[in-house]
Amino acid sequence: MFKPSRILIPTDMSHHADKAIRQGFQIAKQFGAKVFVLHVVQNLKQCSAEYDIDDDLSLEMQKQILEGAYEAVRKQVESLAGKEASRGTIDIKEGVPYDEILTAAKERKADLIVISYLGTTGLEKYQIGSVARHVMTGAKCSVLLVR
Repeated sequence: MFKPSRILIPTDMSHHADKAIRQGFQIAKQFGAKVFVLHVVQNLKQCSAEYDIDDDLSLEMQKQILEGAYEAVRKQVESLAGKEASRGTIDIKEGVPYDEILTAAKERKADLIVISYLGTTGLEKYQIGSVARHVMTGAKCSVLLVR
């Protein structure tokens, strides 16, 4: 029987990701697993360059965005997982979501990734999201797609 001990749950803070967080924490509770919740912020540096923002101001804005993302994910996890939230560690990364998810899974030695099959973009009712598809094809561990 598969007994995960280290679960990675990526979130884009959508209502679809809420389902994955609930499911991931339920699995963690059942098996006594550690949980790592990951949110990836995209294109921070590109946005600053496009608008020719001063480097110091750009760094301050990036810091505020990452801190805001951490706080939003913390609230999301606490509201969905309740007291089980203490099983979790929150990571905020910057980059391409599926790359960062696969890297985090390797670094955290995850044996299960619990991810929503849909994200915040795309034809939600008709296809698996591109991030979930990339994670499924690139992961070295088991992947649970949550509907």
